[in-house]
Amino acid sequence: MIVFKEVSKVYHIGGEEVRALDRASMHIRKGEFVSIVGPSGSGKSTLMNIVGCLDVADSGEYRLDGQPIDQYRERELTAVRNRKIGFIFQNFNLIPKLTAWENVELPLIYQKVRREERQRRAAQALDRVGLLNRAWHRPAQLSGGQQQRVAIARALVTNPSLFLADEPTGNLDSRTGEEIMRIFHELHKQGNTIVLITHDRDVAAQAARQISIHDGQVKEV
Repeated sequence: MIVFKEVSKVYHIGGEEVRALDRASMHIRKGEFVSIVGPSGSGKSTLMNIVGCLDVADSGEYRLDGQPIDQYRERELTAVRNRKIGFIFQNFNLIPKLTAWENVELPLIYQKVRREERQRRAAQALDRVGLLNRAWHRPAQLSGGQQQRVAIARALVTNPSLFLADEPTGNLDSRTGEEIMRIFHELHKQGNTIVLITHDRDVAAQAARQISIHDGQVKEV
């Protein structure tokens, strides 16, 4: 599903050249649960942004589902992000004024899915993360763990081919983090492809495969 070949990304900061990714190569097959682990400043965020089609590499090749990403126009990249990738972020990225239901339903509105179908899929996604009974609560009325489950439901609702999770347990206590990881394991058992980016080696070790990143260089653990 994901193939990196000699992918590099360079930033120029204060007159210095920073190689956020340095000829990184990796592959992730469909249905795998893979963690990408590394310390702060290692290049994890850059890697996530390129995998998620939020940024493009300076050199090298990235293929998603066999298609070279550098051949897509920006409008096509937006479609890829909306339909193929389910994003789950450390800070949840929920819209405060919307209820849990409305947050989950929002990606389907962007996809112009019919109202009846949106309602069915939103209910199904919230039920899968055990939050259907909190559907009409706003984020401020939910715990951190519940907000992350809403974020997972929002990712689930579009039936993506890839779940891309950036430090999904980073803002949670250990017990709540374990609950979130159980959801990821369940998603993996159902055949979903999951890429989890983290600095926490204990969290990373729960994936079937680990890929390490350090100073922009990627290698299998």
